[in-house]
This record gives sequence, C-alpha cells and structure tokens, in this order.
Amino acid sequence: MRPDEVVSILQEEIAGYENKIRREETGSVISLGDGIATIYGLDKAFYGELVEFENGTPGMVLDLSRDSVGCVLLGSDEGLQEGSQVRRTGRQADIPVGDALIGRVVDALGAPIDGLGPIPSTETRPIEREASGVVSREPVTVPLQTGILAIDAMVPIGRGQRELIIGDRQTGKTAIAVDTILNQKGQDVICIYVAIGQKASSVARVRDTLQKHGAMDYSIILSVTASDPAPLQYIAPYAGAAMGEYFMGKGKDVLIVYDDLSKHAVAYRTLSLLLHRSPGREAYPGDVFYLHSRLLERACRLTKEYGGGSMTALPIIETQAGDVSAYIPTNVISITDGQIYLETDLFFAGQRPAVNVGLSVSRVGGAAQTRAIKKTAGTLRIDLARFRELEVFTQFSSDLDQATRQTLEHGKRLLELLKQPLYQPMPVSRQAILLYISTSGLLDNVPLEQVRKFALDFADRMAIEHPEVIEEIESSKNLSGACVQVIRDTFAVYEKQVSASWQV
Repeated sequence: MRPDEVVSILQEEIAGYENKIRREETGSVISLGDGIATIYGLDKAFYGELVEFENGTPGMVLDLSRDSVGCVLLGSDEGLQEGSQVRRTGRQADIPVGDALIGRVVDALGAPIDGLGPIPSTETRPIEREASGVVSREPVTVPLQTGILAIDAMVPIGRGQRELIIGDRQTGKTAIAVDTILNQKGQDVICIYVAIGQKASSVARVRDTLQKHGAMDYSIILSVTASDPAPLQYIAPYAGAAMGEYFMGKGKDVLIVYDDLSKHAVAYRTLSLLLHRSPGREAYPGDVFYLHSRLLERACRLTKEYGGGSMTALPIIETQAGDVSAYIPTNVISITDGQIYLETDLFFAGQRPAVNVGLSVSRVGGAAQTRAIKKTAGTLRIDLARFRELEVFTQFSSDLDQATRQTLEHGKRLLELLKQPLYQPMPVSRQAILLYISTSGLLDNVPLEQVRKFALDFADRMAIEHPEVIEEIESSKNLSGACVQVIRDTFAVYEKQVSASWQV
C-alpha cells in the first residue's frame, strides 16, 4: 500500500470519528438462587428496570435496598455465580407488540414458542404501565356478547369491563373464557389468552380448540406453564396487558383472559419470600392487593380523543372448597366490576355452565345489554330466585297448590334451557328467541325432558322459515312487536305439529 493511500484512509477515519464517551453502570452478583439475584453496585437502578447478566440472561429489578438491589432472572442462570457482572440497560422491562403477534403462541418475553418462526415486530411497550386516568375513560355501554345464554341474560359483560370468573377447580371456568373468545368471531375484537401456571397440555388443548374454530385468526396466546420459573409467571399478565394496550390505543376492542390469577399470586408470594419481604395473611406480602389492582385497572374503555378502543378483562380465580372469603378471592372481587360464580354442586348435577345466579352479579348490568336480551330476560333472574326458594321449602312436601306447582315447573324449564354444550356460543337473535319463549311461559306445556330439544329445534325453524326476523334482531339488536307476533304464531303452529309425539 502506497503512503498516499495510507494517508487518505487515516483522514477518512479521523473525519468519521465521533468523540463520544460511553458510560455503563455495572454491578456484581452477591448471591444467587431460586431465580433471584442480589446485586451490589447498581446504585442508580430503578424499580422494574431491565438489567443484563454476563451470560446474556435478562433480569428485572424488583427490590431496592440501601446497599443492594434484588433482581429476578427472566431466563437461565447457567454460567452465573457469585461475582458475575450485571449491566444496567437504563430502560424499563418491555415486550414486543404489534399485529404480527396475532395467531401466535408466545412466552412472557414475547418470544414465539409455537415453532412457526420469528415474529417480525419492531415496536415495544413497557410491561408495567400506569393505568389510563379517569379523564380518558368512557362509561361501559357497548355489550361484549359471550354467546352463553345464562351469562348474556343475567350477568352481562360490557366492552371495557372487568368481570371475574370464580369457582373451584374443574367447574368450567376456562370453558366460559374460551366460549367467549369463540363468540368474538366477526365482531372485530382482538382476543388475548394469558395462561399462568397451567399445564402445557391444557394450553395446547385451548390452542387446538381455537384453531379448530378459526379463532386463532384474531387471538394471541401468551403461555407461561407450571414448569416455568416464578419470575416469568409473575410478569405474564402484565405482558399480556401491554399487548392489549397496543391494540386499544389503535382504537380496537380487546378481550383479555387471565387464567388464572390465583397462580399469579402464588408466584408473587414465592418471589416476595425469596426477596425477604415480610409475610402477612396466608403468607402473602402486604402489597398483594396492589399486585392485581394495578393490573386490572388497565382494562377500560377509552374516549374518542384517546383512541376510542377498549380492553375487557376476564380474570379467573380458583377457590378451595367454594371459599370465596379467602384472601385472594376477596381482593379480586373488590377490584372487579362483578363476578360469575361457578358452583361445584350445580356442575355435578348436570347444570352446565354451572353459574350460581344468586352469587353472580354484573355491576354494569343492563347498560351492557342489547335491547333484545334486556327485554326478553327481564324476569329471568327473579323467576329463578323464586324457584330456588320454593324448591328448598317444598322438597319434602307432596301436597302443593296449583300456583306453587306452576312456579316450580316453570323454573325447571328455565334451568333446562340454560344448559349449553361446550364451544357452541349463540348469536343474539337465537338467544332472544329462546329467552322470549321461556320467560313468557310458552314452554310450560312442553314435557320437561323435551324442553331443550324442542326449544332449539324451534329456534332452527325460525331461522329457516323467517330469516327476516333473525336479520332484524341482529341488525337492530331489538325485538319489535312485529317480531314477537311472528314468533308466537310460528310457535303455536310448531307446538301443534310436535305435541302429537308427546302423547306417544
């Protein structure tokens, strides 16, 4: 190389030289174990900050002491030991977001775990974020149809609401959430299913169900299974909320399911005890209420000025032997806008979904109901309450007056109609027709064992013979007097045709 070439190269290097000093704050690991690292030297670290260990594993600061910081590892601790270096990143722990996540299964850090390749996402959002303020919120008035007759009629859910699903294990809590996701097909709602501490086989089963019914086209599954470490189980619901907030900010409606927050609280208790925080009631730390309140407060409906989207939360809580007065259940009940209580006795008695009408409530109520459902389901809850009361007092009595017998028979038919198979959500028009013929007493002459089949067949017949009625209910969300008359006339004809077979 000639001297003049060397000179020109040096001149180019000098011209492109940037006199920047890069500063990095590093610390060293004092102790390590059970996914928790105590670090010395990170004096400027802040709560929730992302740090990086020398083996490339990310971590999150969760405890600030005078001389050290407590950090949870969000990955493997292989190769780490006392004295290992830790680097501050200066940014809050975040997760990738965007449309590319739809249809995928990811972990708590947003990495794909479905074997379908990388996710091309360029935007991130912080995992922890302050909930939207009162000024940016709008009242909940738009229904979010679950497709489940018992819920849409008596415990309606609105877009932007937080409705708790609570009950013992194996009572159909996840099934209600999955049915609700399936019913959002064609409703322009993005669904996020967050599995916390579930078995991998259970999550795979949910994914297969969503895939089979075409629901993965608008759904995201964030899975952190029971075999994953407690730190990942802890951040999972917040990561799911961050994903939902991205779509909410774009003006879209989001449904997010947290399955379940009981395991999330247990994971947080594990971390807190390892970080030497004082245990309180049931060994949970004192801030466990704040754990779920700051998560569920992020669900809301925004005004047009702030994007106009909404995020509806369906947290799930598992009780022990129906004890809703335990620490975590009472916490989440007080945070949410109502609860759907599933009872074990009803489940084993064949009443599925096993919704206890007396303990289930929606604090949004009729404001989040379509006019068709509101009009037809008006007396349903009262009729069922009257039936339950009479059933208790008359179970040992054989001599009943006509009015009492009629109330009992009417209640039995209502309960029979509220039974609904798995993964078969109903549209509003079908619900309105079934509710009308049941609450108006049209089914009282139908034999009890024939009620369900008769009512469903009648709804099918209405769809075939009078599609204009179905179309009107679906478009206007109302049940007009003309529609009611068509239903009554068709019912009279159909009952006359079918009743001959009841005599046989």
